[in-house]
Amino acid sequence: MNHVRALALKILFTILIICAAEGDRTARAQTVEQFYSGRTITMFVGVAPGGLNDVAARLVSRHFGRFIPGEPRFVVQNLPGVGSIALTNRLMSLFERNGSVLAMVDRGAAQLAVQGEAQVKYDPQALTWLGSLSSYANDAYFLAVNASSAIKSVDDLRKPMTTMQVGTVPGATNHTFALLARDVLSLNINVIRGYANSPAIFLATERGELDGNVTSLSSVRVGQRALWEAGKIRPLVQFGRMTRHPDLANVPTARELTSDPDVLALIEFAELPFLMALPFVAPPDIPADRARALRDGFMAMTKDMAFLEDAEKLRMEISPVDAKALGELIRRSNSTPKSVIERYNQLFAEK
Repeated sequence: MNHVRALALKILFTILIICAAEGDRTARAQTVEQFYSGRTITMFVGVAPGGLNDVAARLVSRHFGRFIPGEPRFVVQNLPGVGSIALTNRLMSLFERNGSVLAMVDRGAAQLAVQGEAQVKYDPQALTWLGSLSSYANDAYFLAVNASSAIKSVDDLRKPMTTMQVGTVPGATNHTFALLARDVLSLNINVIRGYANSPAIFLATERGELDGNVTSLSSVRVGQRALWEAGKIRPLVQFGRMTRHPDLANVPTARELTSDPDVLALIEFAELPFLMALPFVAPPDIPADRARALRDGFMAMTKDMAFLEDAEKLRMEISPVDAKALGELIRRSNSTPKSVIERYNQLFAEK
């Protein structure tokens, strides 16, 4: 009896595999328009609602469908407990590879693989990158202090008796750059990790629990507009730029604070992800015609007047990067000397 049951299960399993394969062949035989007509694309985001990445994903989801043949609908699904690494791992191994699943991942997702992060199970060069909304041409990342603080400039953070309490999210970009400011630029900062997200850090700063944080110009304009427009946020040093942002003309860049070539190499490596600041990606091995349609549609969307007007309302910085340029940035990151990567990892390991 057990033998018969086992044989029946084996036959059933074989039939299911054949049916799945046949279904996949049928789907792949469809034109792009046939495949996407009446379909819903799921856009995954590895953060909670309300942050910049979530706002960017929802902005794209409102407009992207118009630029894909068949005009599919979009639905955004937040996975706040997953995080960018686990989400990108799922893109590599779990999600369907037919073009029905996309994701908005953290800007540092590709670089974490180059660093040899143990949790990374994906190959950035194998993923289907669609493009980035931002090259950081019109944005800046900066260390900011509450404007009521006695700390008026970055020079104050080099005085022996001055210390700044900075909140961070473990594993996030703000944590990395708080450590860079402290351990590479030698600024007097206490890094207070453990906050759930950027809004929680801003709330703690308003309450006086913290002196400030590390954030982006676009992020405060989108998520903390009232504080920014009231002048309650004072930038001290800006990252992700070779020159000063026009709106932060009195704020030095990190590169201005050192002439040490080794320190400059570390800063450059840390800042590379900003050149693909808001990237969108799909699993590997998507049919070539669908991948091309998604990439072309993404770039067409970024030039559309309705999209740009929507982005302007959100104060979202748009300076798009196409898939080819993203690939070049990933290859550039891969070519970073091992000595720089090793020192970078040593500086930020388990801190």
